[in-house]
Amino acid sequence: MIVTVTRSGGFAGLTKHGELDTSAEPDADRLEAAARALGAKDLGTGRPQPDRYVYRLEVRDAQDADATRQTVHTVAEQDVDAATAWLLDRVLSS
Repeated sequence: MIVTVTRSGGFAGLTKHGELDTSAEPDADRLEAAARALGAKDLGTGRPQPDRYVYRLEVRDAQDADATRQTVHTVAEQDVDAATAWLLDRVLSS
C-alpha cells in the first residue's frame, strides 16, 4: 500500500509532502489498518481554520502504478484523531 500525505496551511502557509510504501515497513499491518480505517471515519468538515493545517491523504495499492484506484481523504487539523495523527506523522517523517 502506498500512502501519500500533503500538509498545507498553518501559520507560515508552508506545504510538506511525504509518501510511504507500507510493504517496506516493520509495522506495515498497523499502517495499513490505520489507512483503511480512514474510509470508515467521519473526518469532519475539512474546512480549515486560521493558522491550522489541512491534510490530503491518498491511499492506493502498491501494484496500482498509475493510481487509477486511489482513495483520497481531506481532513482539517482540528478533526484529526489519535490514530490518524500517528499515520500522518509516520508518512510525513519518512
